Amino acid sequence: MIEQYPRAEWGTVHTIGGLGQFWLDRHDDFRQMAAMMDQGTNKALEGEMQPMEFAQWFAPRLNSFLGGLNGHHQIEDYQYFPVFAAADDRLKGGFDLLDEDHHLLHDMLERNAAAANDFIQVLQSEGQQDPRKALDIYAQEAKGLLSGLMRHLEDEEDLILPLLMDQGEAKFGGY
Repeated sequence: MIEQYPRAEWGTVHTIGGLGQFWLDRHDDFRQMAAMMDQGTNKALEGEMQPMEFAQWFAPRLNSFLGGLNGHHQIEDYQYFPVFAAADDRLKGGFDLLDEDHHLLHDMLERNAAAANDFIQVLQSEGQQDPRKALDIYAQEAKGLLSGLMRHLEDEEDLILPLLMDQGEAKFGGY
């Protein structure tokens, strides 16, 4: 369906309704949070932020980011995806792939949270371990998560927005 409703024409040739715009806005929020987290992590890796300063900065942001993603995926998995997949049989395989992505991303979320917790624990060990090594491990997990997430958000939009434009948002409770 993306061929009928190419991304370059969204909002110009093809109108995006309230539900579609909400979806895009939520995804853009995740992109912005991801970019902010990535920039902060890079500053810590480059020594522009001390490990303890970074921990105090990133912990609440990471909790919000991971919690928001988890909640967003649950709503999609249990509410939207079943309805969207039933709307057009041709898209079932795409929604199955998005569901698989959610499982992979959930595993990445858990690894990211574990690496963040390990980093915090190293900081709290008061010099018994090198926080740089724990920070490097966290950064690797974070970069993997962010890379997978960015790809997933685009794939999801390329499946959902054309469906909403094709069938109309009212069918899905949109406004």
